[in-house]
Amino acid sequence: MHKGSHILGNEKIGKLLIKLSLPAMVGMLVQATYNLVDTIFVGQGVGMNAIGGIAIVFPIQVIIMAIGIGLGIGGSSLISRALGAKNKELASKTLGNMVGASLAIGILFTIISFLFFDNILDIFGAKTETLMTYAKEYFSVILWGIPLISFSVTTNNAVRAEGNANVAMGTMLVGALLNIILDPIFIFGLNMGVKGAALATLISQLATSVYLFAYLQGGKSELHLRMENLFPRMAVMKEIVKVGGASFVRQIAGSIMVAILNNALVYYGGEIGVTFFGIAFRLISFMMMPIFGIYQGFQPIAGYNYGAKQHSRVKESLKLAILWASVISVVGSALLMIFPGQIMSIFGGNKEELAPLLEMGIPALRIIVMLMPLVGFQIVSASLFQALGKALPAMILTLSRQVIFIIPLILILPRIFGINGVWIAFPISDLLSAVITLIYLIVEIKLLNKCDLEEFHCK
Repeated sequence: MHKGSHILGNEKIGKLLIKLSLPAMVGMLVQATYNLVDTIFVGQGVGMNAIGGIAIVFPIQVIIMAIGIGLGIGGSSLISRALGAKNKELASKTLGNMVGASLAIGILFTIISFLFFDNILDIFGAKTETLMTYAKEYFSVILWGIPLISFSVTTNNAVRAEGNANVAMGTMLVGALLNIILDPIFIFGLNMGVKGAALATLISQLATSVYLFAYLQGGKSELHLRMENLFPRMAVMKEIVKVGGASFVRQIAGSIMVAILNNALVYYGGEIGVTFFGIAFRLISFMMMPIFGIYQGFQPIAGYNYGAKQHSRVKESLKLAILWASVISVVGSALLMIFPGQIMSIFGGNKEELAPLLEMGIPALRIIVMLMPLVGFQIVSASLFQALGKALPAMILTLSRQVIFIIPLILILPRIFGINGVWIAFPISDLLSAVITLIYLIVEIKLLNKCDLEEFHCK
């Protein structure tokens, strides 16, 4: 049997989780570092308002990433369970369907975006001339890479599903490091400004896609990408959508949340509000990336062992993943609480630009991250249901922070508390979503215990 999937069912859980999570964490941290460095380069080379323009485009990029993540997580869950059940043919069919759908949707999204270019930017918060100018420059270039983003995000999840975490890490390293190298060349050396940042991202996505395609076609993968599998099979796509739908909707909801947030920030805080949250979002994402690395390492372990009816290994991996994710979320949020001004100052700008940013941003960032120590537990626990193929609870839990709670709070609280109402929405949402997650998790653990006791497979 192929070593990549064999270790999922036999190796010691602690060692296995490190083996799968650490490469993912490194890759995700490099990716998050790129996002920070990219923003710093733009702030230093173009100006703080340019960060606001990029912040307008980011939730639009998240939409296409949502497609890749939804297809990737839904497909990887099916791939892990198929490999656990020794069904390699189903695993390869799933890979083909994931790739075919990601490319088709990516191309369609690009066409639609070009047709409704200005309208889309306006919807996502480009309400001032300055924000619209920078957003147009960035969006006009980044759109050409949308199919590549969709393909690379989707396929990287499939590679991780077979246990090849090092390859998945290498994929992110190639793209992120190339991006970091090209950013200063295009922004400063060629004086291309915001368009240079977008072009660096476009080229890095092309390199990432080539890397993944070469791996899948090079004979080193247990999965095989065949032309006939690119065309959708109803049973396979239904399962992919059922499981991955939660992640897709969560990411889309996150994009909608940021769009609503950007519009609220322009109204209550002006351009400086949008710029601040563009910085804060990247800082928080940097803090969260190691947690998502654990999540990505945990999911194939849980999915494989659930498919192999080894429920004790599922529970053991869950317990360890929650512990690690919680430690990371506590440390990350503590750093942002203690050093908000020092951290935000690295994004550039002169004293005149920094003064209003720090005046708004220091107390705002402390409020936003107040209850983020709960987020590690929430993310890992919610991912358990995706790994087990349980779509409804996975959907509810992944939507809880970014739709069920935070969007209504953002719409209501600023009317009462002004701009502070936006910041208060975050810790309230973190608390409520953690409570809901705990209730679901307790029920699921009881079910797994019952399955072990009565020796039947949970469904």
